[in-house]
Amino acid sequence: MAKPSDTKQRILQTARELFASKGVQQTSLQEIADRLGITKPALYYHFSSREELVRSIITPLLDDGEEFIARMEAREDVQPRELLEGFFDFHHRHRAGILLLLTEMTTLAELGLVDMVLSWRSRLTQLIFGPTPTLQQEARGVLALGGMQDCTMQFPDAPVDELRAATVQAAWDALGLD
Repeated sequence: MAKPSDTKQRILQTARELFASKGVQQTSLQEIADRLGITKPALYYHFSSREELVRSIITPLLDDGEEFIARMEAREDVQPRELLEGFFDFHHRHRAGILLLLTEMTTLAELGLVDMVLSWRSRLTQLIFGPTPTLQQEARGVLALGGMQDCTMQFPDAPVDELRAATVQAAWDALGLD
């Protein structure tokens, strides 16, 4: 896989910053180009639309999440604590992208990206409780897994090892695991 150009990386970084501060719909491609000191046609050379730019920011997050879950599903011996620790690590690694997902749910739903993220909780819940979890188990899964995601956003300055331990234990307790 070819390494993205420096200009493309600068565009992505600037777009992330502007999207986070102003929102996706309120950020124009012209504004991104102006901030970088490049022309709008130069930006269009790398990204044909705002939607393509958003996808380029979110796709690595989605690919990494899907790869993690698929790897866990392929194993017969996955332990719940290992799964929770890996899920925390994924969310901590992708905090900025996940924050964009959360603040731009409507835009991302229109791009078809939200359904994939929501399906991850269901798939992980099945890994923990089996292929047909009860409603109570599913509710515990939503609370535990969504709460893990929230903890990585809520406590950005906490030491990562302490946050990981507290978050994984809280999810473990919410799942009702022994």
